[in-house]
Amino acid sequence: MPLDLNNMSFLGKAEIKERASSVFTAQGAPETSEKYSHISTDRIIEDMEALGWGVVDAKQVRARKGEGYQKHLVVFRNNDLFIEGTDGDDVFPQILLTNSHDGKNAFTFTAGLFRMVCENGLVISTQEFNNMKIRHYGYDFTKLQEVITSMVESLPLAVESMNKFKQTQLEEEKALEFAKKALEARFGEEQAQNITIDLRELITPTRTEDSGNDLWSIFNVVQEKLVHGMFNYQTGTKTRKARKIKNFRQDIELNAKLYELANEYAVN
Repeated sequence: MPLDLNNMSFLGKAEIKERASSVFTAQGAPETSEKYSHISTDRIIEDMEALGWGVVDAKQVRARKGEGYQKHLVVFRNNDLFIEGTDGDDVFPQILLTNSHDGKNAFTFTAGLFRMVCENGLVISTQEFNNMKIRHYGYDFTKLQEVITSMVESLPLAVESMNKFKQTQLEEEKALEFAKKALEARFGEEQAQNITIDLRELITPTRTEDSGNDLWSIFNVVQEKLVHGMFNYQTGTKTRKARKIKNFRQDIELNAKLYELANEYAVN
């Protein structure tokens, strides 16, 4: 479900529950040990609201068993924090929280960027933006506040990274090389070798705002097409339409790989 950019208000609990009911599970899974300390994701949402961060999206994986305890994602945004682009390409920082209630996961916080121009989310993955985790056992508001403060203090690094991408010009050969490596990030290097694709299709912008030979533009074009399945490819004699990535775990993983790849091409 796309984000509603015409209404900048946050999702209410009923809307969150409709997208990811496991957020509100009130106890741990039956197989969790006595040492497991259950903290509902709903409590984190309330604490994040106290820090100025509201929910703009939520998802959960399908559960073959253990319905209500499965891994889920909550995306937070603070409308008072945004990166204003000189060319109108404004970006909102986001915080992505993943959790489950089966005792197998800590609260994991990941930094992200939401690009207004194409309603597209990017996951920041660099040494400076490592995932931050909070264990269920011993959780308190102060610890959450420390984690969020640390992530917000790192936002200037995101601005610096974006500026490097925009300052880096790629010749066509380098742009096609980037697209090829990005394709390998989605399919895996071995499977990608068996795919025939016009790489120029991957770097061709779908909107005028993304026209340009700078790394930021090319990265966003390739990222959007790979995540949303906006390309065709051939395996053997069959031409296939790429599928949109709907599993949020795969989405986050691919986004992180692509951002890390783009950093390899950025000017120092």
